[in-house]
Amino acid sequence: MIERLFQQLEAIHPQLVEFRRDLHMYPEVSHQEVETPKKIAAYLDKLDLEVKTGVGGQGVIGILHGGKPGKTIALRADFDALPIQDEKDVDYKSRVDGVMHACGHDVHTSALLGVANVLSQFKDEVPGTIIFVHQFGEEMTPGGAKPMIDDGCLEGVDLIYGAHVMSNVPVGQFGVRSGYVSSAQDDFVIEVNGKGGHGAMPHMTVDALVTGSQLVTNLQQIVSRRVSPMDSAAVTVGSFHSGEGHNIIPEKAILKGTVRTYSAEVRDMIEQAMHEITKMTCEAAGASFEIDYVRDCPSMYNDPIETERIAQLGAKVFGEEKVVEMEPLMGSEDFAYFQEEVPGVYFVIGGGNPDIGADYPHHHPMFDVDERAISHIAKMMIASVMK
Repeated sequence: MIERLFQQLEAIHPQLVEFRRDLHMYPEVSHQEVETPKKIAAYLDKLDLEVKTGVGGQGVIGILHGGKPGKTIALRADFDALPIQDEKDVDYKSRVDGVMHACGHDVHTSALLGVANVLSQFKDEVPGTIIFVHQFGEEMTPGGAKPMIDDGCLEGVDLIYGAHVMSNVPVGQFGVRSGYVSSAQDDFVIEVNGKGGHGAMPHMTVDALVTGSQLVTNLQQIVSRRVSPMDSAAVTVGSFHSGEGHNIIPEKAILKGTVRTYSAEVRDMIEQAMHEITKMTCEAAGASFEIDYVRDCPSMYNDPIETERIAQLGAKVFGEEKVVEMEPLMGSEDFAYFQEEVPGVYFVIGGGNPDIGADYPHHHPMFDVDERAISHIAKMMIASVMK
């Protein structure tokens, strides 16, 4: 049965490539997706599926009721683009100035539509119910996963699977990992308030720039001295703004940064330490402060039992020599919100091919992938729900 499904998938592969290239030419950034969800809904409608639009905002879901008993399985793909100028020299280059699919979400979407297409043709043979979750706004905080969950997209779902094409993984390879796969993401803004004055009379001021500089240094001690070497974490100050003139001591400094962790315990500890160190550093200098610490998505955790099953399926689909253990990422992915609600697995599919220029990193103006990855993602999702 699986082979028949795969044969049908190969037959519609050119159609899926065409759909992907249309999305690539007309991308829409996070939370501004208007035409993309319309295109997705129209495709699903033609498959005679139950379709819901406006889920949590711009989300779309399709529901297939199989002809055999089984679990309710959700399959997720994201469809937003990035504010990056497309610099590739290809026919399907982005027609939207300053916006492009630089992360492969157009590939994910096309693959999931391919799964829906094939399974709908053999629905009497499909076990259980399949929910096709097309998510908006993955690239921007807050992402679209949580609003879609709050709007009921996981109602009755037993398991969920998601995939990401990777340009740094050769096309044809499949990667999966048990346990933590990507980190939680928290963001912060710290405003240090001092007392400005003349650069020649520092004793009459409270130097926010110097205090902010000291704070940047002190925050680095969190990971190096408070986090166990057996755990992973990152505290990064990515922006520091203070002062304008060469002879003026500024009264304000603004620091912006991000925190990445895996375990909930380390995440809680770092947030508390951020407040403690900021308070002590500023008080020691006679400055006041305001801190805005925002928790974004949690860490992504692959269910160990399901991961083992999916790894075995990957070996059958691609061959054992093509299965690799994916490296844990310090980047974040709001698929983690789905996994907080139900067990699930997030896997990666190779899309790298230097022979066609598909070897630039994600979020790069030249980003592209080998479009065979569309069918490879679809095959793994079909195998996951049919087995």
